[in-house]
Amino acid sequence: MTNFAKTLAGSTRALAAAAALAVTTTAALAQAVPVTENAQRLIDRDDTVFMMLDHQAGLMQIVEDIDQTQLRANVSAKAKVAEFFDIPVIASTSVPEGPNGPLIPEVVDNAPSATVIDRAGPINAWDDARIREAVEATGRNTIVISGILTSVCVAFPAIDMAAEGYNVIAVIDASGDYSDLASQTTIARLQQAGVTVESTFSVLSQVHDTWDEENTAIMAEAYSDVAPAYASVLQSFFAQPSN
Repeated sequence: MTNFAKTLAGSTRALAAAAALAVTTTAALAQAVPVTENAQRLIDRDDTVFMMLDHQAGLMQIVEDIDQTQLRANVSAKAKVAEFFDIPVIASTSVPEGPNGPLIPEVVDNAPSATVIDRAGPINAWDDARIREAVEATGRNTIVISGILTSVCVAFPAIDMAAEGYNVIAVIDASGDYSDLASQTTIARLQQAGVTVESTFSVLSQVHDTWDEENTAIMAEAYSDVAPAYASVLQSFFAQPSN
């Protein structure tokens, strides 16, 4: 073997050893570091606030990017899970006595502990001092936000809160917009601003964390609200003799 060949072989072995060490080190770190998504921890329900903005009967009528029945079901699921796990719910309306209409009942019927703030002026809910104070009073940093319209009532406060250091998660299918194009444009804008975009089912699963006897019933109901076919999964499970 020539000196060049020996040198090349030695270099190859060294690179292989370095690569193996890197893989081993990465695997060890993966076990030691908490699961993260986009450099952020998954939802910690003890650090979370649900903001539900402008889910109003009048605004519902112009939603075109999601079936309205499904939207209402997703809002219901979010509200009932928040109530069960004692996650603060801050809901708001924009001029409810006007054409935007009243808050839909799915919010307070399922989260009777919700704080509801009616706005007479600011379009951006984060510009209302009462909402800002309500969020700050919780001492929590993760804001799970949904609303109508996504491009206005969700986007404006979400972007502002993210800029102020909050961990903001926009629940797209618990929100609605007047067109698919408006919704997709808003998703891109939110992501560029550092807002995490999620689905209702994903948010519920992160809040749920683990099955136990206390939460099985409420979570089964919530999951079935969001994905009616999930009821078949439950029927199959409860049909087993051991259950």
